[in-house]
Amino acid sequence: MEITKESRIEIFVPGRLCLFGEHSDWAGFYRITNEEIEPGRAIVTGIEQGIHAFAEKAENFEVLCTLPGLEKSLFCQMELSELREIAAGGEFFSYVAGVASYFKEHYKVNGIRLFIDAMTLPMKRGLSSSAAVCVLVARAFNRLYDLHMNTLGEMQAAYWGEQRTPSKCGRLDQACAFGVRPVQMRFDGNDIYVERLRIKGNFYWIFADLNASKDTVKILSDLNQCYPLAETEVQKAVWEALGKDNKAIIEKAISYFQEGDAKKLGELMSEAQENFDKKVAPASPVELRAPVLHRILCDPVVKELVYGGKGVGSQGDGTVQFLAKDEVCQKKLAQYLKQEKNMEAFAFTIRQQRSVRKAVIPVAGFGTRVYPETRGVKKDFFPVIDRDGMLKPAILVLLEELDSIGIEKICLVIGEEDRAVYQEFFEKELSEEHLFKLPEEMRQYEQRIMRIGKKLRYVVQQERKGFGHAVYQCRNFTNREPVLLLLGDMLYRSYEERSCVEQLLDAYEDTEQLTLGITETNENMVSKYGILTGNWLDNKEQVLEVSQMIEKPSIEKARKELQTELEGRKTYLTVFGNYVLTPAVFECLEKNILEQKMTKGEIQLTDALDEVRGQYGMRGCRINGRVYDLGNPASYRETVAEYGK
Repeated sequence: MEITKESRIEIFVPGRLCLFGEHSDWAGFYRITNEEIEPGRAIVTGIEQGIHAFAEKAENFEVLCTLPGLEKSLFCQMELSELREIAAGGEFFSYVAGVASYFKEHYKVNGIRLFIDAMTLPMKRGLSSSAAVCVLVARAFNRLYDLHMNTLGEMQAAYWGEQRTPSKCGRLDQACAFGVRPVQMRFDGNDIYVERLRIKGNFYWIFADLNASKDTVKILSDLNQCYPLAETEVQKAVWEALGKDNKAIIEKAISYFQEGDAKKLGELMSEAQENFDKKVAPASPVELRAPVLHRILCDPVVKELVYGGKGVGSQGDGTVQFLAKDEVCQKKLAQYLKQEKNMEAFAFTIRQQRSVRKAVIPVAGFGTRVYPETRGVKKDFFPVIDRDGMLKPAILVLLEELDSIGIEKICLVIGEEDRAVYQEFFEKELSEEHLFKLPEEMRQYEQRIMRIGKKLRYVVQQERKGFGHAVYQCRNFTNREPVLLLLGDMLYRSYEERSCVEQLLDAYEDTEQLTLGITETNENMVSKYGILTGNWLDNKEQVLEVSQMIEKPSIEKARKELQTELEGRKTYLTVFGNYVLTPAVFECLEKNILEQKMTKGEIQLTDALDEVRGQYGMRGCRINGRVYDLGNPASYRETVAEYGK
């Protein structure tokens, strides 16, 4: 089976973590027979671990999985009876066949060819690996055959497909369809409502396999005895916990997410667990006693590192989740669970949701100022010591920062001859021999490099016609979305808790105008940079309404037109080296390229920026940090000496 680059689509579906509201999905379904039951509510999020695949149209239904320990393939006719038979069998491919049968029955589709090339999601650990597979197939049919289903439609199709298998999943499992972001789900009989949550700040989660056992079927069987009528005190308590108590918990959780209050959210997790143990567990006392879960929740080392914790999914001794106090505590907890408790632990950070999802980094330049080193090593691969003490290529430092703040896709503008260099580093896995020599921590880090590689896209700059021309090559990648632009030969060091990029993105979110990072510069440097001026919009002099911008002005012109008042004195402001570009910038670049509008023989980004400024306005965000330049020997020497401190 061969998947061609020309015809295939790439799909990623994450696993799912239920943060609050477990069991309320099926409980809310009982409203179809008893309206006294409270609608179910849950907060669910996709996680960074998931399933990666490629898909293309085919006459038949074909699935190939080459993962270690899961080397399996399926080939069958795209016939309803055959697909239903495979789905009912309950084997590995029953889920994919169930969803395929649903699409065959309800839509005019032929087959698909699906190649599962990576899976970072633990299976059978309450993280909805089966639901992720179902959503994967639903999304493939939807995109390949232009069925115009929204995300909720894909989720529903995945659910009904899984219902054709022996697995009778709940209604919240397929929330992984909404990606790596928290959503609130409401379950009212047959009706499901999904709403994305607004998130302020970052929340540092850890989930871990308890290395114990539970019987989910038994748990669900016991709890379902409480519905649709509650006759005993135990049953009434379950109603209360999954009904009005859960509603109050969900409302509090939403407010804490919106306020960015991790401490209160963690404490709420512990409160929710206590309420579950008190009111729900007695209905299934054997399975929900969960001794392993409660031992780890009460572990004194764990409690020092977290704000709170609770069980996952159906509860019991399956998986545990914690909200760590910060990123350092998150790492310490993951290490403690792995080394001291022999638990497979995963870090997951819920980050502030932003409108900027994509980034562009031009790296096509030769690096003439650092010749002859660039004969053998691309400038953006020059080594630097990062703040974690690791020796890394500079480009990896940049990409890690973008990954850590939730940027979903990154486009590198490269020369044709450079593609193999990036693919070798970010896509080719280490040999088993080399991987075996690494300590466990480095093996985990190798997985992160591969994960970052899956975010990368490449466009080739065939002709070198200036910085603006290089940026324009990414116009299709942006798809008329705002996009973050960074420079491939610079590193950014923040002087505050927020990174330099986060400072810029926060400023953009306030107005959604073209926004540039800016910083102060000396008068003797103005002829080397783009200089801008304007009026401050806040008392702290952090956000500037830009009134004028000139690329490399003379000192005389800068003195006359470009001085800006800052902290009671006159100074000069220049571009920091990070930008949030709006779609209008790419429209201006296209016009300038067609009209051959050049400055000093090149298509300049500054020209387009100034045009957009004149039409729509421009903001400058004064960045509390500094830039390290890799582009010449003197500045590179300084970078190597100082950046990692």
